[in-house]
Amino acid sequence: MTDSWKRARTVLGTAGIAPGRLARVSPLGGGTYNSVEELRLKDGDGYVLKVAPGTPGLSHERGLLRAEAEFCRGAAEAGVPAPRVVALGEEWLLMTVVPGAPWDEAGTAAGRAGLRRSLGEQVARLHRVTGPGFGYPGGALGPLAPDWGTAFTAMFDAVLGDARRYGAVLPRPVGEVAAVARTAYDALDEVTVAALVHFDLWPGNILVDGAGERARIAGLIDGERMFWGDPLADFVSTALLGDIRTDEAFLAGYRAAGGAADFDRPARLRLALYRAYLYLIMLTETVPRASGAGHDRWLGETVAPELLAALREIEAEGVS
Repeated sequence: MTDSWKRARTVLGTAGIAPGRLARVSPLGGGTYNSVEELRLKDGDGYVLKVAPGTPGLSHERGLLRAEAEFCRGAAEAGVPAPRVVALGEEWLLMTVVPGAPWDEAGTAAGRAGLRRSLGEQVARLHRVTGPGFGYPGGALGPLAPDWGTAFTAMFDAVLGDARRYGAVLPRPVGEVAAVARTAYDALDEVTVAALVHFDLWPGNILVDGAGERARIAGLIDGERMFWGDPLADFVSTALLGDIRTDEAFLAGYRAAGGAADFDRPARLRLALYRAYLYLIMLTETVPRASGAGHDRWLGETVAPELLAALREIEAEGVS
């Protein structure tokens, strides 16, 4: 019996599921940090098992499984399709399987627009769920903060510290990035409610059933990067390497479901900060993960210019 089988049987037993029902353990691709396996039982029931790695990561990448469990709880509260938690251990998370396949955005314009509108509606529902404080619920950067400015500046400083520690290749020196970001920090004071933010809603984490105009969103997965904060932060990954302000279908769905999507000067500054934060993560995490020369080249050609663009937008807005 392999280690995966032993671990799966132990987890099932802890969850109150007879280990003898286990029929198959299959690795699932797509994850970039935790390992992910599908557990299939003899009667056809299936579960997803996530296991924390033993390798070093970024400062905020501790307690991610607790954060994902919190996302699943919040999604259930919001009525948004997502995995449901079966059991949570110190280093693992057992969840239900969500049917569907990662969203392939190649399709009809009408089908894509319908899915984008539906995504906007679901994200708006997620944002109605609020937390007891601001920041990462897994405790990687300490306790939740009483205000968003305290939480986000700690998050930003942490990834800058990781960039220094790992020697990440950035398009501007770490000190310059920090100085530009600080000029926009006053805009964070506009945020007074700690909303559930997924922060990783690129198409690979959006499962879809059906095709063409009949396609529907079956579930939002991989909520391990979630935090309590500004709903506007979710507008970065939902338009990864793009500009959510041009996505009329998404914004129409988001507003129709009660979400606020106004892009005044403070909002533009915050959106640029969150873009910079995500792109700093993407440029830094590749170092401890040794992603390879091809991925590093893609980061330099594609992600680094987006970080520069976010910093230039902050500079163009000027000091508040």
